[in-house]
Amino acid sequence: MSEIVNVAEIFGKNVFNETVMRERLPKSVFKKMKKTIEDGAELDPSIADVVAHAMKDWAIERGATHYTHWFQPLTGVTAEKHDSFISAPDSEGKVIMEFSGKELIKGEPDASSFPSGGLRATFEARGYTAWDCTSPAFLREDACGVTLCIPTAFCSYTGEALDQKTPLLRSMQAIDEQSLRILRLFGNTTAKRVCPSVGPEQEYFIVDRQKYLQRKDLIYTGRTLFGAMPPKGQELDDHYFGAIRERIGAYMKAVNEELWKLGVTSKTQHNEVAPAQHELAPIYDQANLAVDHNQMVMEP
Repeated sequence: MSEIVNVAEIFGKNVFNETVMRERLPKSVFKKMKKTIEDGAELDPSIADVVAHAMKDWAIERGATHYTHWFQPLTGVTAEKHDSFISAPDSEGKVIMEFSGKELIKGEPDASSFPSGGLRATFEARGYTAWDCTSPAFLREDACGVTLCIPTAFCSYTGEALDQKTPLLRSMQAIDEQSLRILRLFGNTTAKRVCPSVGPEQEYFIVDRQKYLQRKDLIYTGRTLFGAMPPKGQELDDHYFGAIRERIGAYMKAVNEELWKLGVTSKTQHNEVAPAQHELAPIYDQANLAVDHNQMVMEP
């Protein structure tokens, strides 16, 4: 019999969300953070150190040793550079676990090897990550241990977007401004902000590992390039919404639990039409949050 999971207890346990901020931040700082997140107000630099200190303590209590600015360059996958919380040793050889507001707000990873449209001059090769405080920081547990991941935008030395998030945030801002303009024309004088929402679903195939390792096309390209067509493809309607097999169900259970810990509202799961095809769908959310969550779903 599988272990019983209390979803309410584990949901969001690895996320530095509003509940955690309310518990750990001074009231005045929490109010400013909430205003920044909800109203799109500019972040007050004076509170950055306080937030960084609270975030660091929360992460270390849960076993974190490193933090990273987690961003989405034009490579199709996420990227990160890990730094530990330790400081330079003192005269006695002891280190202090530190994390400043400056480190929280901005990072400077090298951008010269990321796709950038040909921007390669040495003095322009730097890339800058900027904290997206509307998307909460989270903890990832893997072979590296526990890492504090801080969602960020990624821009070049000269201000060009080098990622997927910056254009998304700019488009959300444009939709907000123009939607409010239309609402005012219709007499709505109370609305303060318009936020687009999206709920991306993930359809995926599960292939037995031993069979996968025999297929170089799957290994190198992630898709079928050779071999006979299946006797039935998308018309395999007896598979669609059919009973979920035990091995697949165990996989889905494990995925759901990890996603719930990260605050991803994984809700729907079922067999899709094609052989070995399945689907996972979350509840729709604010666009940039939904996109970040979708990246988490796709990470190995």
